[in-house]
Amino acid sequence: MDEAMRKGNQGEEFEHYRVLLFSIAYRMTGSASEAEDLVQEAYLRYQASASQEIVSLKAYLSTIITRLALDYLKSARVAREQYIGVWLPEPILTSEDDGFPLADLEQQEALSLAFLRLLEALSPPERAVFLLHEVFDYPFSEIGSMLEKSPANCRQIFHRARQALQDKRARFEPEPQRQRQLLFSFLSASQAGDITALTSLLAQDAVSWSDGGGKVQSNLKPIHGQQSVARFWCFWLSLARKNQRPLTFTLAEINGSPAILCWEEGSLAVVISLTLSAVGIQEIYALLNPEKLTYLQKQLSRGRSSFES
Repeated sequence: MDEAMRKGNQGEEFEHYRVLLFSIAYRMTGSASEAEDLVQEAYLRYQASASQEIVSLKAYLSTIITRLALDYLKSARVAREQYIGVWLPEPILTSEDDGFPLADLEQQEALSLAFLRLLEALSPPERAVFLLHEVFDYPFSEIGSMLEKSPANCRQIFHRARQALQDKRARFEPEPQRQRQLLFSFLSASQAGDITALTSLLAQDAVSWSDGGGKVQSNLKPIHGQQSVARFWCFWLSLARKNQRPLTFTLAEINGSPAILCWEEGSLAVVISLTLSAVGIQEIYALLNPEKLTYLQKQLSRGRSSFES
């Protein structure tokens, strides 16, 4: 087989696993743009490999992407510690059309902004072991080979990671229609400045998170409590509506759930995602850092949206 044909076959084989590799890298890093770069680096390493080295292509590529993600997390630790304000993951479109079929609730939860934020509390090895076993169903023997650890050690790391997350993980799974209704109600009450109506939608211990990364004005700390959260959002969205350049809104499936996309003169300015509990809106995530909206804007350039207000 000549070199051109070999590389062509490698490209086809790699494409078969591209979505899997991106899914691992994105959940590991919380960054869609970084995950895309890591997948490309994994492809270059695969191209440079000798075919006789590879017994299982899936295991081989999973090992490459996991180790690349671990290296990235180690180098990014200082940057995230010095990040201005709250650090939140990059949002992405998640639907069948966008290459993210969510086969089960476990996979859907593991893409949510709330869950990806929780993963930040884990060390890079804990994060890798937990995701590979819990979400991607790799046995501890394979994970051990990827991380150069024993299966027993990986099992211990997994249980430690799961215990660390257990009390913080959301267990309430609302119907998509209920999520959309609350999004509309949240937006309507906030724009109208109706604090009473918005308060009725929020859980008593509601929290609002904003990520501007020092690039745009945002809250440097989360806002806690039903009344404080309601006052903030009524002030912010009612003010935005009266602005000389008012925001327009669309709805899209972001990280497995409906979310509000806020646009200013055709540019994506804010993504608002809600986490729900049995008693109302539990958490509000507002992503304003323009650098974190670049990948999503690229996805949106394909022209998908659901409503305008």
